[in-house]
Order: sequence, then structure tokens, then C-alpha cells
Amino acid sequence: MSKTTNMTQSAAARIQAAGAVKSGGQTAKGSFTARAQRAAAKGANSSTTKK
Repeated sequence: MSKTTNMTQSAAARIQAAGAVKSGGQTAKGSFTARAQRAAAKGANSSTTKK
């Protein structure tokens, strides 16, 4: 069985920063960086709504 770990906001920010350096500050729609940000946002929203 594999262990899953949710994407955190800080991890997504590190990915975005590294991608911005390589691409001159641009983030392409549908890129890994954009998907990481979306996953982090989704994880943050689901953890705050579950009680």
C-alpha cells in the first residue's frame, strides 16, 4: 500500500518559485506548477470544512 501525502501551500509555493525562475515569472495554464497550486488550494479547503 502506498502512502499518500496532500500538497501543502508551502510546497506549492516552492514549486511555483522554482518554475518562475525558469520561465521568467510566467506560469502556463495546465502546467505542473498550476496543478500543484490547485491541489494545495483544494487540500486547504477540504481540511477546513471537515469537522
